[in-house]
Amino acid sequence: MDTTQLLKGVLDLAVLAVLRDDDGYGYDILRRLRTAGLSEIGDASVYGTLRRLFAAGYLTTYVVPSEEGPHRKYYALNPAGRAQLKQGGEVWREFASTMELLLREPA
Repeated sequence: MDTTQLLKGVLDLAVLAVLRDDDGYGYDILRRLRTAGLSEIGDASVYGTLRRLFAAGYLTTYVVPSEEGPHRKYYALNPAGRAQLKQGGEVWREFASTMELLLREPA
């Protein structure tokens, strides 16, 4: 099954989830998503998602200077982002539970 379409529907929620406990910059967030098992995610998708979530008011940003390269733009969840993560998590768990019931093999 091609998971590309599934990822499009849940990428916002996945990005919010990886920022729940720690702020992160673009590549760091991409690495965390891939480490979690979403290995098919492209960097352009993550950066676009970060811009969209910021524009929607779910993220704050700040810049950290780097001595070894360009400054890094960090993203952090704000209260609206945490509320969106909570609500999105509830919707996802209900959806996943429904799909699990539909896909369950008869005993």
